[in-house]
Amino acid sequence: MTERRLIDGILEGMALRSAAFIVTVYGDVVVPRGGVLWTGTLIEVCERVGISETLVRTAVSRLVAAQRLRGERLGRRSYYRLDASARKEFEQAAGMLYGAEVPSRGWQILHAPGIGEDEARRQRMGHMGGAVFIRPDRGQPAPEGALLFRAADPAELDRIGRFWDLSALHQRYVDMLARFAPLAQVGAALSDETALIARLLLVHDYRGVLLRDPRLPQAALPPDWKGHEARALFRSLYRQLSPAAERWIGAHFVGSDGFLPERTAESEARLANLTLAAA
Repeated sequence: MTERRLIDGILEGMALRSAAFIVTVYGDVVVPRGGVLWTGTLIEVCERVGISETLVRTAVSRLVAAQRLRGERLGRRSYYRLDASARKEFEQAAGMLYGAEVPSRGWQILHAPGIGEDEARRQRMGHMGGAVFIRPDRGQPAPEGALLFRAADPAELDRIGRFWDLSALHQRYVDMLARFAPLAQVGAALSDETALIARLLLVHDYRGVLLRDPRLPQAALPPDWKGHEARALFRSLYRQLSPAAERWIGAHFVGSDGFLPERTAESEARLANLTLAAA
């Protein structure tokens, strides 16, 4: 299988929105290397996954309007960095993607009349009925206006999973495993550019499902749950693809001070955390 066909196979069936993919590029590559990227580099990377220059420029404008990116000009070139308001959210997402799993300490039960179904899903809460919601307790602050109660794991822990609709998440994990399994056989032999594109798509796909996953304790999950298998595949492939991907970054990604470094203390810490988590 050629490298182009491999990437096309990964892209098949993947709903790739330009703004979301740009967020992935910044979160995975740019943030740990100073946070600033030339627009020309962003256009080149997005072109490799079928996102046109017009779509990139439109998405960047929307991200600026939403206070996710902030632009600056040096000479005739435009550069963008993460807006300060978005950095905390990026750091939280990076902790989930690259850091060790944080075990729950029981449950948070919230009485939150102001939270609708969409916001409850965004915060990965299960709906117990009325204005009462539940989620694993990992020390999250309560939403504004909510009453927070804490509870230990009940004896019938397996019944708690019914408060979430896990079927869509499970299918996304199944799809991810099928989409990226071919990389496990050839990842170390890919060209530097293809390794980078494959790693970005891996992060994008996994991030999209992980940030919606309530990460329930094992006893509360369905017996055929694929989330742990997907996590193991992500850790393995990310580490396998990174040496070549980072060579491409150092040779082709341009920031305001020249080429971005292949590695930084932050990027190395991510790899070290993934290695420890997989041990």
